This record gives sequence, C-alpha cells and structure tokens, in this order.
Amino acid sequence: MENVGGRVLRVARWNLDKPSDHPPILFFNGIGANIEAVAPLAEELSDRGFIMFDMPGVGQSPEPTIPYNAVTMSWTATQLLDRFGIDTVDVMGISWGGAMAQHFALQHGARTRRLVLIATTAGMIMVPGNPAALTKMANPRRYIDPEFMAQHFETLYGGALGNELAADGKPASGKSQHMSRLTPPTPRGYMYQLLAMIGWTSVPALPFLKKDTLIMMGDDDQIVPLINGKILNSLIPNSELVVVEGGGHLFLLSHKDKSVKAIRDHLDAPDDGELSQAA
Repeated sequence: MENVGGRVLRVARWNLDKPSDHPPILFFNGIGANIEAVAPLAEELSDRGFIMFDMPGVGQSPEPTIPYNAVTMSWTATQLLDRFGIDTVDVMGISWGGAMAQHFALQHGARTRRLVLIATTAGMIMVPGNPAALTKMANPRRYIDPEFMAQHFETLYGGALGNELAADGKPASGKSQHMSRLTPPTPRGYMYQLLAMIGWTSVPALPFLKKDTLIMMGDDDQIVPLINGKILNSLIPNSELVVVEGGGHLFLLSHKDKSVKAIRDHLDAPDDGELSQAA
C-alpha cells in the first residue's frame, strides 16, 4: 500500500530493483480489474521493470471518497513513479486502461517513451461492441457471481480461453484461471471508474501524439470491435496495428505468446523514426 497524491493505492512492482537495458512499463488495467488479472503478463516481461496499481475501490485499493478522472489519475501515476525514482516509462493499457494510457502519454509526454494500446478505443467517440456483451460487461455480477460469469464468459470475452465446460460442469481451465484471479470492486469503486471517462475522448489530440505506438486488437472482440483499433491507427501518426486472429477481449491472456512477442518487438525496436502504417 502506498499513499500517493492523497490516495492510498495498492501497488505491484516487478524487477524494478534489477538492472535492465529497458525502461520500466507502467500498466493501466481494465475497468474493475485488479492487479492479479494481468500479473501473468508482468511475469513474462521479466527482463524489465513493471509497475501497476489497483484503481481506488478496485482490488485491494481502498474505496474512493471523491470521484477522479483521467487528469487526476495520470498525475497520481507520476507521483507513484517519483516515489520509486522512475523518470521515463513505456506506457501500456488494456480496454479502459488503454484510454488512461493514451491520456497519460498526452499529459505527460516527457515521461513516456513508447505506447502500447490493447483492446481499446479513443473514448466516447468509438464504435460500440455487441449489445449483449456490453450489457453484461456493465453488470457487476460478473465479479461476484461465478455462475453468471461462467454462463456469459464467451459473450463477454470470446471463447479462446476455453469454450467447453469440464466434466463436473465447472468452467474450463482457461476460464477458471482467469476468474480465480478476479477480485470484485466495490460498488462505489466500479461506479467512479465508469464516471471517470464520461465525456472523455482522445480524438482531437491523437494526431499530435508523436510516440511510437503499438495498437493490438482481437478480430473476435465482442466488447471493443476491431474497427476501433483502425480508428486509433488512422489518427496516431507513428502507430502500428497488430490484429490477433481469433482473439476476443482477453487475447492478451488467451494468445499470450503472440501478444508478448508483438509487445517485445515494439518496445525493443531501434529508435529509427516512424513506424510503418499497418492496415
């Protein structure tokens, strides 16, 4: 637990005390998701530092008393980096956290080297996903009711983490492993996280974002359709779009090897000018 910018946050750090040729990664998680949900990615990227935190009221971070927005949480993230003596980071975010990653890079460009946007959008100006998935996504029962989560897992996240139920009727291994890592947010924490991005969009600012940016999208994502990645790719000058075939909203976990390779290729590429545009 760290007291940062007037807030108490649960913070996770990997390998910050080890020498590395790479800047650390600052990761922003999806809505309602706790640190454990993305811990497997941090463990894969063991050759560099990795830092992330539970949003207020999410995971084990205490419930917020007042609302927050992208501006205040980006500033809070800089205070956290200062706490650990980190000057420059590669910024990564998934889904809701992808919007936070965009905002951080725009607000704190001097501290951002490269950007990775995963299964995300430009905010309020977006193409919405499958209505069946969106209504279930907004239902907090997916965090507190295992039967609800198991029943609607494929609608929410696609079937790549395991389409079949085990013989005992419980979720298959991929589903159960993911579900076991989730901790339900508090109702206020979940609501404040939803409210934080109301009215927010990065569209007017993205043409001025000069950071080398990797955009990763799944072509079977029912929550954030692929077209949203193409919109980001068209607006961000130095961006590359990688499409994960058969990937749902959780392709970062279901297609871990391909995802990690794409992330490494992007973050470790030489600084030799603009990235080529990808269709």
